[in-house]
Amino acid sequence: MSTSGTPTGLDYVPYGDLDGRPNVVVDGAAAPGTVLCLSHWPGTPTPPDLQADLSAEMAFRYLRTFDRHGDARVVSNNHADQDGLVSVLALTDPATALAHEPLLTDVAAAGDFGTYRIRDAARASMVISAYTDGARSPLAAELAAVADPTGLLYAELLPRLVEMATHPDRYQALWAEEDAALTASEARVADDVAIEEVPELDLAVVTVPEDAPASGGHRFGGGWAAGLHPMAVHNATDRLALLTMRGRRYDVLYRYETWVQLRSRAARPRRDLGPLAAALTEREPAGATWVADAPGSLTAGLRLAADDAESGLDPATFRSMVEAHLRAAPPAWDPYPAAAA
Repeated sequence: MSTSGTPTGLDYVPYGDLDGRPNVVVDGAAAPGTVLCLSHWPGTPTPPDLQADLSAEMAFRYLRTFDRHGDARVVSNNHADQDGLVSVLALTDPATALAHEPLLTDVAAAGDFGTYRIRDAARASMVISAYTDGARSPLAAELAAVADPTGLLYAELLPRLVEMATHPDRYQALWAEEDAALTASEARVADDVAIEEVPELDLAVVTVPEDAPASGGHRFGGGWAAGLHPMAVHNATDRLALLTMRGRRYDVLYRYETWVQLRSRAARPRRDLGPLAAALTEREPAGATWVADAPGSLTAGLRLAADDAESGLDPATFRSMVEAHLRAAPPAWDPYPAAAA
């Protein structure tokens, strides 16, 4: 601790450069030498009193004690995204991070969970995603020149993170188009997108008019999801399994909250969507093929193999098959350590 009562920050070191020295890892898997892991990742052993939905929330909680990292003087993470950046900033510059805790926590939520309360946090998340996307990044040439760009991204983004959230206007060129897409999606969700919840399945059935926006929005660091902007949908329902129907274009998605160790509520465990994909393929009248992600994928989903293809199944039949599978299939993913089960 410093004499002011604010902790003295750790130094950021790229994950690949830790070399076994005592370290703290946030928002990722422990490395050799890790003495404390503040992460919601599956299986990570964060101390019970520090556990939270977001790794950033854990990092901020830890700043209230800052007494369990022993000789470790460095902090790291094995990937670059919004939750990881906020977590690292909290441990490297505690005073600055604490001064903006609610806003920065919302940046982390916007990146990981596709939800936001503060629009500037959503915009900062868009900017971070743009920086990490090799096709859109202001650092595109530098990212292409290194095998693992994570350290480069942290070096560039940590000093900018608070500015991105408090003065997003300075980065408008990186978020303006996506922000407009979010506004358009939110308008349709409020107007004519139907969201019907099936609580016992933790499922939301999202029926989207065929002329609704489809340009989508970012996910995590550099990822992209087509359709309605994810934030428009995720802010409109707390259900963690989504069945989206747009005409005869269907998909099923488990939100990221079901991959991590969620602490604010019990998430209904994921089911393996592979058998459902096989059953749907067998029922397709035109020979279309359905594919499913493994249950342990970050956002496990099910979709037609051909991009933007239409199913030969009517919406009622498709929904019935999805709901029947989710009711009958056994749990197929458990992110919690055995000792915490």
